Amino acid sequence: MDLISPETADLLELQRLQGAWEQIAMEDSGVLNPPDEHSAPGALTFIEGQDFRVVTPAGELLLAGTFTLDSSTHPKSITWTDSMGADAGQALPASYQLSDDEFVFIAADAGQPRPSHFRTGPGQTLRRFVRARQA
Repeated sequence: MDLISPETADLLELQRLQGAWEQIAMEDSGVLNPPDEHSAPGALTFIEGQDFRVVTPAGELLLAGTFTLDSSTHPKSITWTDSMGADAGQALPASYQLSDDEFVFIAADAGQPRPSHFRTGPGQTLRRFVRARQA
């Protein structure tokens, strides 16, 4: 079995994450699909390098920022840093799962421990995405 370095593993994960993702479900502090200022029906999240942006179908920017991955942890770790809004500039610890067509992450509020399970408690948000096929 070939072993790859953690840095190479992170680069491979980053490549798999590139593109457009459509949010299909959300849970916040134990509540399924509550009103959400960072999403809208049909909104897409675009991952380009280590940057992300969330836009409505009409092109309105809802959220943007950067992220870093650490695929050596269990579960795998992602840290989001929004560049706009109430959480701008704060590191939001999160865990993620990624397959070819599905991306799920659970994030905690800044200053909280990184979530280790994919169910929410107070101050945690879980978002589930499917890869958006672009025509």
